[in-house]
Amino acid sequence: MGLFKKLATALGLSKYEARIVVVGLDNSGKTTLINNIKPKKASTFEVTPTVGFQVESFAKDNLNFTIFDMSGQSRYRELWGHYYREVQAIIFVLDCTERVRMCVAKEELDELLTHPDVSNSCTPILIFANKMDLPGALSAVDCMEQLDLQRISNKPWQIEASNALTGEGIDRGLEWLAEKLRGRK
Repeated sequence: MGLFKKLATALGLSKYEARIVVVGLDNSGKTTLINNIKPKKASTFEVTPTVGFQVESFAKDNLNFTIFDMSGQSRYRELWGHYYREVQAIIFVLDCTERVRMCVAKEELDELLTHPDVSNSCTPILIFANKMDLPGALSAVDCMEQLDLQRISNKPWQIEASNALTGEGIDRGLEWLAEKLRGRK
């Protein structure tokens, strides 16, 4: 059974609408990750930096996805908060090779966590420690410590090492997310 069919079964629905916002700093791999999630016929081969945001809608195994791919450029990050209300999940993509920018990623994650639409909800947050295959990449545990994730106690969260190009780690993260979404039903 495919991953998305498992998601549909886990949610107990034959047709389910999943609204997910994908955020993270620029060049972290958000769009590449989304392309890996989409059905192969809907995927694009050339990935360019997202300006502002893009909305990706696609159906896969009885799930209708609406994914908001938010630009990670600093001038667009204030837009993220407009999309937190009415989403079932948040995916935060982190470039685990960017040791110098880890403090910026932590600041943005802190801002996300204190946003009223997030802090007052049980919206699950899936963090992909992306680009784990590259030399010098921090481990998922190191990223967890750098972001101080253990302090998050009011909502479910998970960090998953990933490679958006090959798909490694993405299915595990999405399976965790499906379990959390099922628990909210």
